[in-house]
Amino acid sequence: MADGSDTTLTADKTAEQAPNGLVAGIKSFAAGHGGAKAVIEYVGKRGARIVLVGSDGVWADQFADDTDVARQACAQAGVTVENAWERELMDQMRPSNDLWRSMARRTMAR
Repeated sequence: MADGSDTTLTADKTAEQAPNGLVAGIKSFAAGHGGAKAVIEYVGKRGARIVLVGSDGVWADQFADDTDVARQACAQAGVTVENAWERELMDQMRPSNDLWRSMARRTMAR
């Protein structure tokens, strides 16, 4: 039997370069908020959403073509990627007043 698995696709996959604008955006966010951690979420045909949580609790998101590009962009930017939404990371997030207002408007409009 040959080494490796015939169902593994990682050997044939070529590494796609992360766009410079995406890497620069992640670096900029991390620098402006005392460091950051990221969670990458697959969002279907749209690609992957990178949710960045700064050390100060501010959060933002970026979009990549797929999860591999998102992971590569975070690695190039020096941002740690968390495997899942851990309680400590969620407790660190602080929604802005604008976000609270927009959520309240949506609830009141129902």
